[in-house]
Amino acid sequence: MDFTSLIDNLGSHTVDGLTKGAIYALVALGYTLVYGVLRLINFAHSEVFMVGTWTVFGVYAVFNATAASGVGTVILATSVALIAATLASAGTALAVERIAYRPLRKKNAPPLIFLITAIGCSLVLVELFGHVFRQFFGPPFGRALVSIPTLIDTKVLFTVGGVSITNIQLIVIFGAVLMMVLLDLFVNYSRLGRGVRAVAQDPDTAALMGVNQDRVIMLVFVLGGAMAGVAAMLYTLRYDITKFDIGFLIGVKAFTAAVLGGIGNLRGALVGGLLLGVVEVYSSTLFSSNWEDVTAFVVLIAVLMFRPTGILGESLGKARA
Repeated sequence: MDFTSLIDNLGSHTVDGLTKGAIYALVALGYTLVYGVLRLINFAHSEVFMVGTWTVFGVYAVFNATAASGVGTVILATSVALIAATLASAGTALAVERIAYRPLRKKNAPPLIFLITAIGCSLVLVELFGHVFRQFFGPPFGRALVSIPTLIDTKVLFTVGGVSITNIQLIVIFGAVLMMVLLDLFVNYSRLGRGVRAVAQDPDTAALMGVNQDRVIMLVFVLGGAMAGVAAMLYTLRYDITKFDIGFLIGVKAFTAAVLGGIGNLRGALVGGLLLGVVEVYSSTLFSSNWEDVTAFVVLIAVLMFRPTGILGESLGKARA
């Protein structure tokens, strides 16, 4: 174990971990929103994130944008990609809810059926992108790892206590925290947000009070999908790659972050995501990158053994600002 390397570079490793964890946290918001309202683990949410990464790639291809395209083109392509990824992911999440989950709700299907359907939707979306892209566009599309053009070069903005902070790290962390704050304010202070909390706390009483449960559920999927779209944009800025199954591992990590922070709790998703990212980077330094995933799940098991509800452990229906 390389303790010396970890201690000597603790600051930079922490910033790297927070950058990675911020992406997990944004994706985890989709899991925690849906679970808080429906008590459903939406395993198709990882593919909602995947759709967002491909949308970013598509927008860049349309603009033929690279880092050498000029400031105006870079700003325009990045802005359009962010909006398009958010809309595409939100639309995909809404389509999954309307096509797959709504008919089951109407039939009062048992939770196991919802779980199987969620896994089925995930597989359908993965294979759809893997097969259709390959048939229509050929290599390298389909099942190969595809590089996304780098529009923003990584540059050191400032140094704090010997730790260099790059522009990409700052964008990812600030963007994730900003989206989390906006979502938290929306859920806690807006009229629609009160409807979400009401349905999460007691759907029958909420219906008697005039809350349209179908609209609330649609809103929850759209919000979660939008967060995944923003996460996809930030991910492509940080890693510049995508693949037909890129959402699988990210989705598992995001679900772990949601459970770690307290699934059903928006702020818990942020805490769990950031903590998971830091733990992964620390473990990668101490042992090797091969142990990164193992260590993350060991920490999750340890936390749940002593606090099964997660770190914050407060449900969406009871959450307050």
